[in-house]
Amino acid sequence: MSKPKGFEKPAGVRDYLPRAVTKLRKIENDVLHCMSRWGYRQMITPTLEYYDTVGVASSTSDQKLYKLLNNRGQALVLRSEMTAPVARVVSSLLKDEPLPLRLSYHANVFRAIEEEAGREAEFFQTGVELVGDDSAEADAEVVALAIASLQAAGVKSFKIAMGHVGFLNGLFQEAVPGLPEAQEELKGHLLGRDYVAFRETLRQLALPEAQKQELDGLLRLRGGKEICGQALELSSHPLARTSIDHLCKVWEVLVSYGVSQHVLIDLTMIGDFSYYTGMTFEGYAEELGFPVCSGGRYDNLLQQFGRAVPSTGFSLKTNRILDGVAGTPESEELPILVQYDALRRGEGLQEASRLRAEGHAVVTRLATGPEELQTVKRLDPETVESAGAQYRKIYTFVSFVSEHS
Repeated sequence: MSKPKGFEKPAGVRDYLPRAVTKLRKIENDVLHCMSRWGYRQMITPTLEYYDTVGVASSTSDQKLYKLLNNRGQALVLRSEMTAPVARVVSSLLKDEPLPLRLSYHANVFRAIEEEAGREAEFFQTGVELVGDDSAEADAEVVALAIASLQAAGVKSFKIAMGHVGFLNGLFQEAVPGLPEAQEELKGHLLGRDYVAFRETLRQLALPEAQKQELDGLLRLRGGKEICGQALELSSHPLARTSIDHLCKVWEVLVSYGVSQHVLIDLTMIGDFSYYTGMTFEGYAEELGFPVCSGGRYDNLLQQFGRAVPSTGFSLKTNRILDGVAGTPESEELPILVQYDALRRGEGLQEASRLRAEGHAVVTRLATGPEELQTVKRLDPETVESAGAQYRKIYTFVSFVSEHS
């Protein structure tokens, strides 16, 4: 294997240049501010976690984990998502705080990938966890907050697709009893949105033709509240019916929030982590063909850390929003230049301090002669960027030039 060149970097990671960082930080700050107005407090967890605790609890497959050993031979992982680290903290450092807990975060996470175009090994998540409330009100709150967060991030047009893991589990237990491998295969096809393979697996199962047709009808269960009634006709399994009842209550709360126009019920929806136990959802922006947010209920995860507490939450994929969603155009404010010579350095640096105290970005520069003095192009703010100007304004403090720009 050849040695990498100095400018090369590993596959799946990227550099963020100043303009992109400005936009990313604005998305992050606007979303976190939105979450704080809903009562969510921000927390930070380590980039490194133990494999035997957070690594295992995250339900990320070993093939997707970045694993390493510390100098004591203990297996560590780079965090692959944020829900399991938050669960660890809630079960330890926050175990004495009253429930429910509302927590938010922004962090980079890591997934080991094959070297495929468009796949990222490091990306950013901004999200929340609502811990200690198993009600439909709590699930509706995180969906409504996800909608508010997408709007805060500048996403103009999107849809939230909402399903329920319990409905699919109950439906398949009833329709394909005693065949857990077939049930998992069918759910796997739904997770991958491979409906051709779903139908092919159905065709190969030794089921009555009428039952196969009913299961095929699952693929058409997308829409508004009317889908709940159609789902109840598809299955009489107690788990499936209880799950649909819960989903209907979530929908009713979303109507009261005034955000149901952004939501559709999609009963083929299944979360991409095995710890999901109830309602799951994904958000799709009109400009993109893949999710910009996802979340759901995970009532059993905290048990792995010794605390049986129901929880629900979601995360925004902020780098996807950065790359693929136009959002609100941001004008980049150019800095002010304060230039001076050695004799008037004190005046120049004092002026720079005054301008910074007023909130301006200021760059300073020592000029040793007239030929080194900068001039500013007199442009309207709208045309400064297109003209390639470096500075919005220039102040000059030199003994060999009397003009003060």
